[in-house]
Amino acid sequence: MQGSKAKKIAVTAAAMLAAVTLAACSSSSSSSSSSTKTTQVKLKTAYNNTGKTNQTATKNGTLKVAEPNDSPFEGISDPVLQDNQEDLDVFSPSGGQPGASDALFNTDKNYKILKGGLANLKLDRKAKTATITLRKNAKWSNGMPVTAKDIEYPYEVIANPQTTSQQYSSDFNAIEGMAAYHSGKAKTISGFSYPDGQSGRVAVIHFSRMTPSMQYVGNTFLWSTVEPYEYIKNVPISKLASSEQIRKKPIFTGPYKLDKVVEGESTSWSPNKYYWGKKPQIKHIVINVVSSSNIDKAIQSKKYDFIIPGGVMHGTDYKELKNTKGYQIVGQPALSYGYFGFNVGHYDTKAQKNVMDKNSKMANVKLRQAMMYALNLDQLNKKFGNGVTWRANTLIPPIFSKYYDKSAKGYPLNIKKANQLLDEAGYKKKGKWRVQPNGKKLTIYFGAMQGTSTQEAEYQDYLQQWHKIGLHVVFATGKPMEMNSFYDTVQKPKQSKIDVYDAAWGLSSEPTPTGLYGTTATYNMGHFVSKENTKLMNEMNGSKSWNTAYRVKIFKQWQQYMNKQAAYAPDNFSYNWEPVNKRVKGFDVSPANNEFWSNLSFTSSNMK
Repeated sequence: MQGSKAKKIAVTAAAMLAAVTLAACSSSSSSSSSSTKTTQVKLKTAYNNTGKTNQTATKNGTLKVAEPNDSPFEGISDPVLQDNQEDLDVFSPSGGQPGASDALFNTDKNYKILKGGLANLKLDRKAKTATITLRKNAKWSNGMPVTAKDIEYPYEVIANPQTTSQQYSSDFNAIEGMAAYHSGKAKTISGFSYPDGQSGRVAVIHFSRMTPSMQYVGNTFLWSTVEPYEYIKNVPISKLASSEQIRKKPIFTGPYKLDKVVEGESTSWSPNKYYWGKKPQIKHIVINVVSSSNIDKAIQSKKYDFIIPGGVMHGTDYKELKNTKGYQIVGQPALSYGYFGFNVGHYDTKAQKNVMDKNSKMANVKLRQAMMYALNLDQLNKKFGNGVTWRANTLIPPIFSKYYDKSAKGYPLNIKKANQLLDEAGYKKKGKWRVQPNGKKLTIYFGAMQGTSTQEAEYQDYLQQWHKIGLHVVFATGKPMEMNSFYDTVQKPKQSKIDVYDAAWGLSSEPTPTGLYGTTATYNMGHFVSKENTKLMNEMNGSKSWNTAYRVKIFKQWQQYMNKQAAYAPDNFSYNWEPVNKRVKGFDVSPANNEFWSNLSFTSSNMK
């Protein structure tokens, strides 16, 4: 899956085609539990503006886009190196779709790879190869040709032992020579060949096995973007994320080129004359970060044409904005979800894999289950969600309708069961609080990201619920943490500051979760590892899983297994939605709209 509650990992269904990201948390909202029925909203993926395009307004105008967030964006433009949703958002005009910077492939509405993009893909199951052929007019925004080496170089950046990329997982080891390169035993990846040379248009990837997920963009075996090798080749991979080529003067293959970055605050764009696809119509685009406390007023006062697709918006925002004059609400089920993570191990940097610590504070599965049963997520979602967020029941969101297990129960409120589990596990009460089975004091540190007042109220509710079952749970730093600081903490190979945390994932468009919860996944920040987990995830792309029914069965088994283990537990699902000003024409966030930015135009010089 491709690296958006606070936001480091939320994404729209049109976004995140190539990487998994860390997201900011969306506020809990409408309920879909078996016991509570709150009506979920029904939104369309497009705003059908029937007005005529005003050519003067479009050719001379500026599209004003808001990026809702309470922290500055980091400023990493490269999708291989990005690990948060904000960077993906603010550099979005560099791709055909939101969240698809330098994307290789066009997709249909189900994210299946189509012909006609920057490149075409041909899979050969018998030969175990994937052949990627670039279009003849493929160029970077500085005029350089896109080459076969540009197809291969992302894999080098992702798998280099010194990389800062978080996108590596064991699935990439299906590429011949990838494991040797990743471990530092080889200087190149032997599984790549170039029929017409590295400066040509064709790259062939040789695999030890082929998988059904390779048919879809965002899978964990084939990377879906290119890297400008000639432009960045002299920068050490370890220093790439901080380089001028990535931070200040990046180049792209999409419809717009970057004109300016105001660090942490905004990006500005103009049409890329070298773009191979549909010529963009609007002269300028400006994307500004807007705090969650100001975003509603900013829309109501018509400061922005729309909120970036994939931007985190809450149920309380929906209530405020749904009837705003001059705007249409557009959206679809989110390619993201909120979750709770428990710290049960560490990442072995030498072996490059996660390791469970059987003596860790949160190692007892009954303790984890009890903490989840203690939460009243249905009520919180009903109170704050306004139909756009609801309690999640698994770790696969409903947008993957084929694989999502709607029958899974998840963790509805059950205080009696929570207390029973703690008693069975030996967490006896000693005064007000429970102690560890060995009799020692138990204090559990909860990590959460700064957000809206609603989110703060939710965090307090979590603490109160945990206190009800006798667990002494407190904020890890005495209060919710700034987003980047939060993720810096939980992403350390080994840390003891946070025992349980509330966060969110922005997903890639193929649901295999190896990149999030696999043994070698750096995104596996709670460090949960088990033979059964590995077996089920491998089976999702095993030879039997070319049979769709079998693959669906395995996905559902995995969801049930992970719910039982509760090392990662579902929090909420939501719509990705955004208000769109009615002067905007051509707005459509469907995955099948491969020219999102180029299709936009204005019907008026002024916002409606």
